[in-house]
Amino acid sequence: MVELELIRAAQSGDRDALITLLRDIEQHVYRTAFYILNNEQDAMDAAQESLVRIYTKINSYEEKAQFKTWVQRIVTNICIDKFRRNKPTVSIDEHELVFSDKQNVEQEILNSYLAEDIQEAINQLPEHHRTVIVLRYLQDFSYNEIADCLNLPLNTVKSYLFRARQQLQNMLQEYHKGGVSG
Repeated sequence: MVELELIRAAQSGDRDALITLLRDIEQHVYRTAFYILNNEQDAMDAAQESLVRIYTKINSYEEKAQFKTWVQRIVTNICIDKFRRNKPTVSIDEHELVFSDKQNVEQEILNSYLAEDIQEAINQLPEHHRTVIVLRYLQDFSYNEIADCLNLPLNTVKSYLFRARQQLQNMLQEYHKGGVSG
C-alpha cells in the first residue's frame, strides 16, 4: 500500500511525506468507511476523522503490523463507533443506469438489481458480520489481516465469515424466490 520510507519520513516530521501518505490512502479509507456505513455523508465524516487520527497518531505506528492493517483498524473502529451512535438505516440511493451498445441491456438491468440486492443484504447483516464481509470481499483482506485489524482471534473471524455468508445466501435465496430473475 505505502512505501516504508514514506512512513518513516512522515514519522520523523516530514510534513510533505505525511501529506503524500494521507493522499495515498485517502480513497481506500473512504471506500472502507462507505462499505461499512453505507451512507455517503457518514462515510465522508468517518474518512475525515480517520485521516485526522492517522495524522495525529502516525508516530504510534510500529512496523510489527502492515501499515494497511493499522490504517484499517483505525477506520473500522471509527465506523463501528459511528454505527453504534447512529441507529442503522438502509438508504435507497437512485442509481443511473448507463448502457453500452455492445452489451445486453436486459442483463445489465438484472446485474444492477442483483448488485443492489447484495448491497442491501450486506447492510442487513449484524455489524460484526458486515465488517468482516467488507474487509474480506470488498477490501480483499486475508483472514489474518482481518483478525489483526479487528483484534479478534482467527477462528472468530472464520466463524463470522461463515455465518455472514450463510445469512447472505439465505437473504439472496429469498430474493430469487420472489425476485426479478425468473
